[in-house]
Amino acid sequence: MSMAGNLRKVTGLGRVGGLRKVARLARRRPRVDLSHPARSPLGSSVVNCVTYQDGVRVPGCADLVDAVRLVRKAGEGFVWLGLHEPTDREFAGIAELFDLHPLAVEDAVEAHQRPKLEHYGDTLFAVFKTVCYVEHEQLTATSEVVDTGEIMVFVGKDFVVTVRHGRHGSLGPLREELETDPQQLAKGPAAVLHAIADHVVDEYLSVTDAVQADIDQVETEVFSENGARVDPGRIYQMKRELLELKRAVVPLSRPMEELATRPIRVVDPEIQTYFRDVFDHLIRAKEQIAAFDELLNSILQAHLAQVTVAQNEDMRKITAWAAVIAVPTMVCGVYGMNFDHMPELHWRFGYSLVMAVMATACLTLYRGFRRNGWL
Repeated sequence: MSMAGNLRKVTGLGRVGGLRKVARLARRRPRVDLSHPARSPLGSSVVNCVTYQDGVRVPGCADLVDAVRLVRKAGEGFVWLGLHEPTDREFAGIAELFDLHPLAVEDAVEAHQRPKLEHYGDTLFAVFKTVCYVEHEQLTATSEVVDTGEIMVFVGKDFVVTVRHGRHGSLGPLREELETDPQQLAKGPAAVLHAIADHVVDEYLSVTDAVQADIDQVETEVFSENGARVDPGRIYQMKRELLELKRAVVPLSRPMEELATRPIRVVDPEIQTYFRDVFDHLIRAKEQIAAFDELLNSILQAHLAQVTVAQNEDMRKITAWAAVIAVPTMVCGVYGMNFDHMPELHWRFGYSLVMAVMATACLTLYRGFRRNGWL
């Protein structure tokens, strides 16, 4: 049965006539890799459905219900179903087929969940926050630096269901990489869970390295000669984006520690060794984010101190020039009075003497302020 038939049987999508039309279009189209697009070319939330036995991909595009029945009858292998932003209606048949808990199904459909790990009988439900670095030519006060998404993973003894939210974090390349290592893939659904966790955490490290470059740029500009003129909005924007990254990384610590240390029914002890390595990488990402947060706080405080120093410097210059101008203002103010009897008022050299006194006083004040660094 085609993938279109699979969708009709499992999710109950559309009417029979519309489904037949989709099936005809699917047969006419060249075969494509459904693991890479954000949405399936068939127009549904199903991105890919693959059966594995002994770590090897079973060729063909079998019906999901038949694939699950054969895997369970043989007692080996598993089915990996990939979804992208499914609706309640699309996910209802899949949840019934794999006996998924309603609370986990609700979380998978609604998204916007914290990273977590939950047990529902023989099914493990994990939520990962994916992150992506947004390229930008120049960091501004409104630049988006980090974009987040989500991957929900249902793991049973003979199935893996992945639900992805967001425009990034495609699992297609990861699936292809896993298929090049049948020995690892033969360890079952837990191996897929480890690969997803490792992929997500590696992206954390990549994003933190890219964010560090932005922070270094801001730090260099703040401590440059014109550091006081740097827009503080850029620093605040970096702190906001770092907070978004922190919300994705930090809550994952507890679930990863549980996967790495505690016995879990669907996770083979041999796989837990690999989870310990992922947990170490996650700790490194957490430490980097904490260090970035402290560094940005220091940069912001240093910038505010520079602004204060610059303002004080400006006030000193204004005060010094005001003192210089005050001398001729005072003399001119005295001689501007209309008195009949004033010294040197009718003297031939009175004007020259007053101008010389004012110039000498102003020059003396100017040199004194320059010597003290006020001008």
